[in-house]
Amino acid sequence: MRFEHTLRYDASPEEVFAMLGEALFREQVCEAQHVTECTAEVEGADHTMSVMVDQKRPSEGIPSFAKKFVGDTIHIRQREEWSSATDAVLDVAIPGKPGHLEGTITLRPDGDGTVETVAGELKVGIPIVGGKIEVLIGELLEHALQTEERVGKAWLAGR
Repeated sequence: MRFEHTLRYDASPEEVFAMLGEALFREQVCEAQHVTECTAEVEGADHTMSVMVDQKRPSEGIPSFAKKFVGDTIHIRQREEWSSATDAVLDVAIPGKPGHLEGTITLRPDGDGTVETVAGELKVGIPIVGGKIEVLIGELLEHALQTEERVGKAWLAGR
């Protein structure tokens, strides 16, 4: 399933890149998403960086057909490899489960601000219900990115 979501910030791509490179920002996003466990690691130099966000969240509100797949807790591991201050390869995995998103993140100027686009292919390798679970994961990812945008706007505003 194709996934794409756009975030908008009233800041330059350089400022957004710097924000995305802060482990504290990543942890604040996890907190706003009410995850039960979160670690964020950022390594980088100049305009490249590697980001790893490892989180666990309760599977409350997940339909029963999908809860059999994920269990009581959803473990998500997000890895970003930034080759420049505007382009990254994204890999989101559910360790031990067949769900996976491979894609990209781009930062592009938009007037006085920045558009961040997260896009990729979401795949769940489970016969019969895989497509339904892909839609569900896409919705969860959409909600997570909306939360990230809200926290990011506050971060960039200095709150």
